Amino acid sequence: MNSSLMLRRFFTLNATSSSSSSCSASLKPSSKRKQLVFLGSPQVSAAVLDDLFNASTAPDSMFEVAAIVTQPPSGRNRGRKVMPSPVAQHALDRGFPSDLIFTPEKAGEEIFLSSLRALQPELCITAAYGNILPRKFLEIPPMGTVNIHPSLLPLYRGAAPVQRALQDGVKETGVSLAFTVRALDAGPVIACERFEVDDQIKATDLLALLFSQGSKLLIHELPSIFDGSAKLKAQPQDDSKATLAPKITPEESWLSFDQEASVLHNKVSSFSLNLTI
Repeated sequence: MNSSLMLRRFFTLNATSSSSSSCSASLKPSSKRKQLVFLGSPQVSAAVLDDLFNASTAPDSMFEVAAIVTQPPSGRNRGRKVMPSPVAQHALDRGFPSDLIFTPEKAGEEIFLSSLRALQPELCITAAYGNILPRKFLEIPPMGTVNIHPSLLPLYRGAAPVQRALQDGVKETGVSLAFTVRALDAGPVIACERFEVDDQIKATDLLALLFSQGSKLLIHELPSIFDGSAKLKAQPQDDSKATLAPKITPEESWLSFDQEASVLHNKVSSFSLNLTI
């Protein structure tokens, strides 16, 4: 069977309350470990998910991955064949139950939120999920939602932090672990890791490196997140120092050879990737 057909799509579920309740109840995990829901979509997110899977199998692990939320299957590669997101495919390859891989069009869909509440997750983790999380979502996990963001917040808040940083020719960047709030990438920062930028690195490589560092940072900080001390030590961001990293437009990738060599170099480095975080 095509793996994309194995994914449970929320819009295929019966929308009646009785059906929704029945389905949701069957998804509720029984483990005493803390229930973590992971949200992510592209390949860099799959690498983070893999680290979480591996950490959750340790004998002394405090958590398990109770469910995965990702973008719906879409047309990719030659022929635009409809395929699951890299995160969904990786989860299926690892033997994760297909009925616990959720692919809502929007994270505010009521059937989706109802099923998520039934799971009673204590914590949600996001890593390049690519969908806005509404207040109703953020109110569900009592320990909050934590995001891996590939910049040194409050710098480069938004969809394309790595591309914009390289476009600006920065010498240092990093990855931040922050609580998610309704304002864009503006939540308190739990921890960050700095990284010196090689002027030959491309956006694809830098993004993968930062998410790899981010997953290690997350796993290191999970005990403090679970015991509540992370909320006490998390530092509010200085909004006056915030910079924005809007999504890259196709027009921006054009090269004009009347520009300085450094500008062209930075464009080539940064526009080697077109990914929304």
